[in-house]
Amino acid sequence: MSVGIPISQVWPAPDAGPLDDAALTALYGRADRPHLRVNFVSSVDGAVTLDGYSAGLSGEPDKRVFGLLRMLCDGLLVAAGTLRHEGYRAVRLSEPRRAWRRERGLAGYPTLVVVSGSLGLDPAQAAFADAPVRPIVLTSEAAEAPPGLTDVADLVRCGADRVDLAAGLAELRRRGLAQLLCEGGPHLFGALTAADLVDELCLTVAPLLAGAGPGRITAGEPSAPRQLPLRHVLAAADGVLMLRYARDAAAAAQERAQNGR
Repeated sequence: MSVGIPISQVWPAPDAGPLDDAALTALYGRADRPHLRVNFVSSVDGAVTLDGYSAGLSGEPDKRVFGLLRMLCDGLLVAAGTLRHEGYRAVRLSEPRRAWRRERGLAGYPTLVVVSGSLGLDPAQAAFADAPVRPIVLTSEAAEAPPGLTDVADLVRCGADRVDLAAGLAELRRRGLAQLLCEGGPHLFGALTAADLVDELCLTVAPLLAGAGPGRITAGEPSAPRQLPLRHVLAAADGVLMLRYARDAAAAAQERAQNGR
């Protein structure tokens, strides 16, 4: 049964009834191939933060889907700056969600994967020190690890002076982390888009105007536009919209083959 603020599907198949967690899980699901999903929340006018943090845009419906997306992934990808700024803690799941994963042959928890070009990370941060699964850090060959980091995380060096995201994701998939969920930040999203690595975007739109100042959900160097078809629209009773965009698997594979990826 659904709890809290009801969420319903309004497109492509309108459903008058609220969706419970099982129905939401089926809507988002796990892909049958290696897959990178990006999850963001923004205001109606495109702001990625409110008072400097994403939490100001996120309400109960967004947090509910946020938790389910974590349950569905093998690896949770986040930039080091976002990890520090948002104060990430250890990635943990409730017992029912761990049971859901175990029933499907998955590890009890997803693996936290931090992208850091400089390794400016604090091993004592709870995201590392209290992690139920040893985190992975994607970094460059040139970065120097701070004392204690290798005690709490595995370093994967991919790229000489900067992180090679394509190589990093290939290594993650070699380690069994085929379904990846990226929670930001904007520069990481922009870099993943530029490298043509994004398969899906889940975007929550909060019903408020943030005004001028905050940045967009993506940042960095310009890249070529790419089609990302809309797959479903969910609406919460408080006016929040949850949009899911995903590439066609066959078309994406063909495009990547043409680009040598």
